[in-house]
Amino acid sequence: MADEISLMLGQVLEGVKQLRADFQEEKQNAHESRATVHRRLDEHAEEIGKLRTDVAVHGQVEAQVRNEVKSLKEAVNPSLEDWKRMKALGIGIAGLLALGGLSFGAMLMWAGDAAATAVRHWLKIT
Repeated sequence: MADEISLMLGQVLEGVKQLRADFQEEKQNAHESRATVHRRLDEHAEEIGKLRTDVAVHGQVEAQVRNEVKSLKEAVNPSLEDWKRMKALGIGIAGLLALGGLSFGAMLMWAGDAAATAVRHWLKIT
């Protein structure tokens, strides 16, 4: 009976050793898993920090572009108004020149007819 008890104690001892080994293995796996989770969390935190920086820089660049566009509009609008005024003045001058050219052409036609009539009368051509 003592041998059986020794055998059973040996089996219990072996079972306890196996449980300890299993427990140590689980403990190591849990440690590695937690380390992986923490590494991923750190990576995500770093990415979020970069995104926040990118968003902040983008907002500043956009504000700067808006200010540049505003200053360009303020600089260009008076020039556009001057250009529109000069265009209207040019169209008016072109219209006057066209009207003057038509009037001069009509006067030359009348004078040409009158001159032809005078030359015919002077040369007595009918």
